[in-house]
Amino acid sequence: MTHDPANADIARFLKRLQWGLIFFAAGWVIWLLGPVLTPFVLAALLGWLGDPMVDRLERRGRSRAVAVTLVFLLMSLLVALVLIILVPMIERQIVTLIDSLPEYRDWLIGTALPWVEQRTGYEVVSWLDTERLIELIRGHWQQAGGVAATVLAYVSRSGFAILALIINLVLVPILAFYFMRDWDLLVERCASLVPRDHIATATRLARETSESLGGFLRGQFLVMLGQGAIYAVGMSLVGLRLGLLIGMIAGLISFIPYLGATVGIALALIAAIVQAQGFDWQLLILIGVVFTVGQLVESYVLTPRLVGDRIGLHPVAVIFAVLAGGQLFGFLGMLLALPVAAVGNVLLRYAHERYTHSRLYEGDRPAIELGGRALVLPPEHRDEAGG
Repeated sequence: MTHDPANADIARFLKRLQWGLIFFAAGWVIWLLGPVLTPFVLAALLGWLGDPMVDRLERRGRSRAVAVTLVFLLMSLLVALVLIILVPMIERQIVTLIDSLPEYRDWLIGTALPWVEQRTGYEVVSWLDTERLIELIRGHWQQAGGVAATVLAYVSRSGFAILALIINLVLVPILAFYFMRDWDLLVERCASLVPRDHIATATRLARETSESLGGFLRGQFLVMLGQGAIYAVGMSLVGLRLGLLIGMIAGLISFIPYLGATVGIALALIAAIVQAQGFDWQLLILIGVVFTVGQLVESYVLTPRLVGDRIGLHPVAVIFAVLAGGQLFGFLGMLLALPVAAVGNVLLRYAHERYTHSRLYEGDRPAIELGGRALVLPPEHRDEAGG
């Protein structure tokens, strides 16, 4: 039977098209089921993070059920401890923020907006006048009615949203327990679906992805805690009333490179200016010192020791992955952004490896078969071999 190259190319194209349609359909289903899948994805991440500790306890002679129960209780105790410590502190900070709202309003209308008007020439304060706002509402009462209807509809749905949030909070620990218990079984079943001639490559890529991403997430979580603690304690010590709240916010969003420090500095400067009713240069300089120390500790101590280069992604790629995931799939996309980016990075490294060992990269160079191995001739001997 003769082999037709054209038919082979068509079959290869159709196979790739089939896989592309499968991935497209999977993405479309994930987009549709995003709110439902969020607790499952979060629980799967928790189960995956706890699985190495469960395996370690199993190797020490404990049964899988006992090991999962111990790890689950440890994780629950840590969460409870954090809540017991942080919730009263956050509550006090929120009360302080609410009490300070009139000061922020006065600063915004009396200082910030006039400064903007002087620099830009636009009248901003007059747009906040009560009479002007009433006239705008009267002139656009139909649009206002539509907005009011939208707000009322949102309020009517808020009860269902709160109920869904409570259900998700209850579901996450339950699902995490089952994911942790059956993680090895799920991995075996997924491996059984891989074609046998690709199982070695798939196993290697899965192992590299798990090691890089697992180390990154665990390390990054510790970095977030460390940075948040440095910012919160430092700004509280220098006398910023909302230092604890701002520090925790900056620490929580520091998983996006440089965003935590940028947002933290902006919020801290505004809080300091309002608190001092002007530019208290000593307080501003001390806040700058706190963030400088936090960034130095994060760059030279926390990240190199706890994270290293586990995921191998440039900070710009991390920012793009998180923002793109949030834009496409909402909160679920932000949860999946780094895992998908880690998988993509491993696949790109594998593709680069295959490319650098391909004939397309190396070119058609003369070689001599010796003992079953192809030895590429250096340039100075190629003419002799060709002759």
